[in-house]
Amino acid sequence: MADVKISAETRSEFGKGASRRIRSAGKVPAVIYGHGTEPVHVTLPGHELMLALKTPNVLITLDIEGRQELVIPKAVQREAIRGFLVHLDLLIVKRGEKVTVEVPVLTEGELAPGGGLLEHVLNALPVEAEATHLPESVTVSIEGLEPGASILAKDVKLPRGTTLAVDGEDVVIQVLQPQGEEPAAEAEGAEGAEAAEEEAGGEQAEETANA
Repeated sequence: MADVKISAETRSEFGKGASRRIRSAGKVPAVIYGHGTEPVHVTLPGHELMLALKTPNVLITLDIEGRQELVIPKAVQREAIRGFLVHLDLLIVKRGEKVTVEVPVLTEGELAPGGGLLEHVLNALPVEAEATHLPESVTVSIEGLEPGASILAKDVKLPRGTTLAVDGEDVVIQVLQPQGEEPAAEAEGAEGAEAAEEEAGGEQAEETANA
């Protein structure tokens, strides 16, 4: 996983006005917490932070005015329309300890011919791993999957040292029936019902004629 170094400055001004001033200066307000310590409010360089956050679960070594702290992002707030960074929560971690994070789920391969609609029930999979060896993503194969098929959390191959932090029976990916198409069983049932109606109609017409 990526490990980057970023310099941080402590801050003592709070509120919307102070946050706007920080962002207008090209920086991002953030708070650091964890391991029973008091939260520390800092400002981070916006461009460096943006580049770092392109890597999921990036491990960041913060230089806080001469003191170094190892952290990972826990909550990232972005401006709704343009996606600018608004605020960041950073969790203090120690080498050797395990933490729970969410890792993006990627797919490879192609669905069965005629296929179906692929639905990501979980776009990110909660896992537990050592803080300095967090996976950036997990990949699952959808090769040949047909409508009705699904991939469960327990089916996802995880890197060594990483374990699931959700129920193994949770659905991660499923293949849906294409819209506008009825499952075979339903289609057969519908055809049978139509045939029965036609037969009943014919019998009723015949009885009326005989009467």
